[in-house]
Formats: sequence, C-alpha cells, structure tokens
Amino acid sequence: MKQLILLMIALLAVLQYRLWQGDNNFSEYVVLQTQIEAQQQSNEKLVARNQILKEEIIDLQSGTEAIEERARNELGMVKEGETFYRVISTESREQPFNQ
Repeated sequence: MKQLILLMIALLAVLQYRLWQGDNNFSEYVVLQTQIEAQQQSNEKLVARNQILKEEIIDLQSGTEAIEERARNELGMVKEGETFYRVISTESREQPFNQ
C-alpha cells in the first residue's frame, strides 16, 4: 500500500512539473491563447475588408456608374457638357501666403 501511495505522489509530482515547467506548459498556453485571439481579430478585419473589395469589384464589373464615380473622385474628370466650379473658401484668402 505504501508503494502505491509513493508511486501516486511521484506521478503527481511529475505531472505538476510538466504542467508548470515542462514543454507546452501552462504559461505558454496562456500566451498562445492571447495570440490566437489577436490573430482572430485581425482576420475578422481582413475578411471585412475583402468583402468590401469583392463588392466593389462586382460593382465595377456590372456597370459604368461605379467607374464614372471613381473617375470623378480620383481623377477629377468631368463629363462633356458639364460645367466645373471650384469653390475657394474665404478663410484661405484672408490668411497671407507665407513661406
């Protein structure tokens, strides 16, 4: 009976050592869990961004309105027959030009 108790205590000691000090110990587990959570959040952001890009690609492939909007916003293009007005705020006129 004493041998069985000693064997159980030795087994418990070995298991406790492996839990706290051995390979893949508890502290490494906690660190890995936080890294997994951070990576999952990053992945969710990337999935959302990819979905927006997919929708934009479909929109660009389906018609000319999206292409026209991008040309106006990014390239400053104006349709034939349209008049372009540039509005300059009065605040920028009142301030002298200094370099």
